[in-house]
Amino acid sequence: MTSRRSFVKSAALLSAGALVSPALLAAPKSYIGLQLYTVRDAMQKDPAGTLARVAKLGYNSMEGATYTGSQKFYGMTPAAFAGVLKQNGLIMPSSHYRLGEEQEKGQPVQGTMLHGWDKAVDDAAQVGIKYMVCAYLSEAERGGLDKYKYVADQLNKAGERAKKAGIQMCYHNHDFEFAPQNGKTPYDLLLSSTDKELVKMELDLYWTVKAGKDPVALFQQHPGRFPLWHVKDMDNTPKKNFTEVGSGTIDFKKIFAQASKSGLKYYFVEQDQTPGSPFDSIQKSITHIKRTLV
Repeated sequence: MTSRRSFVKSAALLSAGALVSPALLAAPKSYIGLQLYTVRDAMQKDPAGTLARVAKLGYNSMEGATYTGSQKFYGMTPAAFAGVLKQNGLIMPSSHYRLGEEQEKGQPVQGTMLHGWDKAVDDAAQVGIKYMVCAYLSEAERGGLDKYKYVADQLNKAGERAKKAGIQMCYHNHDFEFAPQNGKTPYDLLLSSTDKELVKMELDLYWTVKAGKDPVALFQQHPGRFPLWHVKDMDNTPKKNFTEVGSGTIDFKKIFAQASKSGLKYYFVEQDQTPGSPFDSIQKSITHIKRTLV
């Protein structure tokens, strides 16, 4: 959920840190991002204050988690929200959206790929968003491979509209896309059935590893297709719960070494659930990232 001070200050801080990985800097430069879903409750109560607090922790690149055609960005108009980001030295290059088959109170949900997409694209451009990401498919929006082919077609259409505004469409995975169906996974189908220029991928490293897949192998198979990552760790318990970056079992050094191969532009720390305050957890994550990855 939130933000940070000045990119100029952060760039100077990282340069002075002498812990900079050449492989990492080749892709995301000095941006350390946060997916705002991690601090969703705080963003709902006080979005401006939350962004300021996140910025103070050292995050400078946000990924939005809440947009609808009626509520705008966290209750703010695109112009107002962009102003709050700027005040805190933040950028928001990416934001999450939904397919939009589900309804609320019997009405289509606006600001989704299927309903109000033109306005969503225009609003995203006003905020400075470069990547619009299909975040999640509900169980009702999934199905057999034919249903995923339909999703791929909608991603292509949404990507074509986004491209007209200079925005890249992406798809964010969980683990269910890697479950085989008739000898093929939905994820493979999405990769092969979408135009690789219109639709890129935001690879969630946690869900990919939990599904038994190797992110590096995906980078090798589809170079340049993964400009966005979600960086979240997995604890060493039977349930494989979410944990702070560096506190779990995922080999981030190995993955980050292939940043250029993946086409990485921005990565975002995300922790869907935290044992205590999410601000404590994101502080632990960014401390580890600065010490060992950048």
